[in-house]
Amino acid sequence: MVGKVHVIGGGLAGSEAAWQIAQSGVKVVLHEMRPVRQTEAHKTGALAELVCSNSFRSDEWETNAVGLLHEEMRRASSLIMAAADANKLPAGGALAVDREGFAAHVTRSLEAHPQIEISREEIGGLPPATWDSVIVATGPLTSLALARAIQALTGEAELAFFDAIAPIVHHDSIDMAVCWRQSRYDKVGPGGGGADYINCPLDRSQYEAFIAALLEAEKTVFKEFEAVTPYFEGCLPIEVMAERGPETLRYGPMKPVGLTNPHPPGVKPYAVVQLRQDNALGTLWNMVGFQTKLKHGEQVRVFRTIPGLEQAEFARLGGLHRNTFLNSPKLLDETLRLKADPRLRFAGQITGVEGYVESAAIGLIAGRFAASERHGSKLSPPPPTTSLGALLSHITGGHLSADGEGSARSFQPMNVNFGLFPPIAAPSSPRGKGPRSSKGFERKRALAVRALTDLEGWLKRPASIAAE
Repeated sequence: MVGKVHVIGGGLAGSEAAWQIAQSGVKVVLHEMRPVRQTEAHKTGALAELVCSNSFRSDEWETNAVGLLHEEMRRASSLIMAAADANKLPAGGALAVDREGFAAHVTRSLEAHPQIEISREEIGGLPPATWDSVIVATGPLTSLALARAIQALTGEAELAFFDAIAPIVHHDSIDMAVCWRQSRYDKVGPGGGGADYINCPLDRSQYEAFIAALLEAEKTVFKEFEAVTPYFEGCLPIEVMAERGPETLRYGPMKPVGLTNPHPPGVKPYAVVQLRQDNALGTLWNMVGFQTKLKHGEQVRVFRTIPGLEQAEFARLGGLHRNTFLNSPKLLDETLRLKADPRLRFAGQITGVEGYVESAAIGLIAGRFAASERHGSKLSPPPPTTSLGALLSHITGGHLSADGEGSARSFQPMNVNFGLFPPIAAPSSPRGKGPRSSKGFERKRALAVRALTDLEGWLKRPASIAAE
């Protein structure tokens, strides 16, 4: 009889791994400590609960690497993508979801699967030696006991950074006489109609006053050991971005491009704050890019200086949580097994990917590796020309120093991007250079087409018989 696989952690990566294993006919025990023991960021006991944004980012597979990852996962029968598609909300060219409906969909699917057993318990330390196939998908909030056990086993110093959460505003407290609905460049995406964001306009004096208030506001005081923990560059607190220069936010989350302010018509705003729908009812809206470490009282005071948000009521204020990840290039093999103890595989953010979809993608790969192993065969890694393979290559060998050893100083969490893909010759184009030129778009399309072609070959390829 084929043995069980144990999956520790019921987030996006663990849920996806369990689903992939079970769909192959192998029994799974999915261990999730919530709600027996909660984390600093989670609020419920639902599997695959979204604790930060409700956006899975761009859904355009031809010219965007994360959209390509969406498409690859759909073709690999991803539970996470099926749940996202079933619970999508209007969000321009992005794929945003109703967070409660999404988590409920994943939870129901896993609970109903005959091959899956869900155990609500904390795994305090390394799993028992009798568990000969384990996927650790405990995410950025790995329990201290387990983190210490992994550290003791690997001999590696723990690496960590802070991940920041953006505030959520009640829709009926937004002044729509000041704000307006529009997606950048009127882009229509999955479930959307081209007017999917609420935009709050600022003129130059309002923007400069906002930046001054942001810089002067009181921030959260970290404990001594937390003070030296670096931020992830892709999710910087808004006040940290502002500290890099007064115009930084105008070229980041507050950029005014692609928008037309109707209040009054034809007046171009100097900067814009965007809010994105956060639930199916449309009653909650997320402040896009406004993750923050400001104290709660300061958030209310400063964010109410934004035009249209003077009377804003917050369903959730921003915050920070500590994020832990492995020095994966040194510690993991090409199938995500821990070199120091090959019965353990790792998946999700703890491996050094960043983002919901990226985490789930590594869960998908880890689940397929574990299932293949249980069936007595060996699955080759997805081609590095695919977004799945590019992510895997990044975390298992993408950051190597000159002597071939993984460098803790250089390895940092990464979102999927075309820079991780092997290069390809772009079709000839008469217009321009750079990522936004015609040639740049054609190169991305060529990368995407190659990726999906190579993915289909990988999905159809039979696993080889495992060596004795």
